[in-house]
Amino acid sequence: MIADPEAHSDDWDPFGRSLFDDPSVRALSRVGVVDVGSNSVRMVVFDGAARSPAYFYNEKVMAGLGQGMAETGKLNPRGRERALAALLRFSLLARSMGAAPLSCVATAAVRDAKDGQAFVQQVEKQTGLKLWIIDGQEEARLSAQGVLLGWPGAEGLVCDMGGNSMELAVVAKGKVHARISAPIGPFQLQQVKGGAAGVTAHVASVLESLAEKMGRTHQRIYLVGGSWRAIARLDMERRRYPMTVLHEYRMSPEDVTKTVDWIGENDIEGLRARTGTSLARMELVPLASLVLQQLVKSFAPQELAVSSYGIREGLLYEQMPERLRRRDPLLEACRHAERAMARTPGFGKKLCAFILPLFADAPPERMRLIRAACLLHDTTWRAHPDYRAESCFDNVTRANMAALSHPERVFLGLALLHRYKNSRAGSNLAPIFGLLDEAQQREAEVLGKAMRFGAMFSVNSPEDAGELALLRNPARLQLALSKRGEGLYGEVAEARFLSLAASMGAKPVVIKR
Repeated sequence: MIADPEAHSDDWDPFGRSLFDDPSVRALSRVGVVDVGSNSVRMVVFDGAARSPAYFYNEKVMAGLGQGMAETGKLNPRGRERALAALLRFSLLARSMGAAPLSCVATAAVRDAKDGQAFVQQVEKQTGLKLWIIDGQEEARLSAQGVLLGWPGAEGLVCDMGGNSMELAVVAKGKVHARISAPIGPFQLQQVKGGAAGVTAHVASVLESLAEKMGRTHQRIYLVGGSWRAIARLDMERRRYPMTVLHEYRMSPEDVTKTVDWIGENDIEGLRARTGTSLARMELVPLASLVLQQLVKSFAPQELAVSSYGIREGLLYEQMPERLRRRDPLLEACRHAERAMARTPGFGKKLCAFILPLFADAPPERMRLIRAACLLHDTTWRAHPDYRAESCFDNVTRANMAALSHPERVFLGLALLHRYKNSRAGSNLAPIFGLLDEAQQREAEVLGKAMRFGAMFSVNSPEDAGELALLRNPARLQLALSKRGEGLYGEVAEARFLSLAASMGAKPVVIKR
């Protein structure tokens, strides 16, 4: 038995103590959360930038606590054993990595089971962990807050489906609004009588009822949960999509219909092998596909977006003061990366100020990417020179960063590739470049070459060495050199300046101030 005398003191609730009371806080101490669901039991330990935390540790056990519960009313016996073993391990791991005490929540299976309370008591006795059973409304709220952690501007309907239940919540203007929970999930559907026709009719009836209550005007549905992610991964496979990052992956209603049909036409085991999906998860995909298809019919969204963030991230978001929630997750992550990995932390801001005159007309959504690129421009300097450009691209396109769409990932990655490399011709990354149109690829190239010039023109203060300006009619790229800049403007600097001008289709002009 493991017990922590401070773990359950009066100020410790499901969300833990506030971590961010200090207004100047930027870094996040390790924080561990545990989600005991109907299908899986998972521990996540967060670390890094407070507004955009990294996953220091992430472990999942497909315990299947809720399997068969619709028939027996009790937790699956084998699932209990597996869950207890996992929770004991999580408790020990959390202590060893300085993430104790853990914030632990239990959802549909435990709250609905006849032996749910007995299981909670057994967990505390054998592991020292206190499980907080949350109701469906609270589960919906926390899942929606997880989406807001990753999408601060999220507007639409959050749909979180676990093994035994589905939670819906409306998000708008950074807040969670109406929410509801319904006992519909793959484990529940396995017990529905009447074969395929009976299941289909039941799903349609439940989702039509939910649509009447939650409204049918939501243009976007945010999909939370392992079954949705498994289907999205299959959609990527069907479409031969060039990236496999699930967070912010978008599907149209037509994509969903095609993929559900495609799943039905193919061997499930073959699909599992192609996508690396676990057997336990893949067994639930056919029923989850049926639910997703009806979700599209009942709510008629224009788009479905996959969220890798859910209840666990919602637990972390709960602890954030409003001033922290308002920060941009992308820029916070980039600032943290610069502090941890760049040769000269703080130079990214100076570099951005130096090249900003070239992007005076950039809209806000592009400006944040420019700032992010400047913060990240030197974070892969330790990579081998022959692979540094591709390493930059991979780091960004595959990074676990929030508030970054797939095209934005590629734009940022391509800009950083050009920070170290003049040409992208012949690159084996070309299929991923295709997520941007030609104009966007050229914009990324210009940004990359601007950073390439500015970063080596002066290694500490480029704004003291010269000033850039973009002049119109005809297009001219002007560099006004200071006295110090005259000495720094050598052959290599000149070559990079000329390359930048060529990428902009502008005549290079160098003057002395």
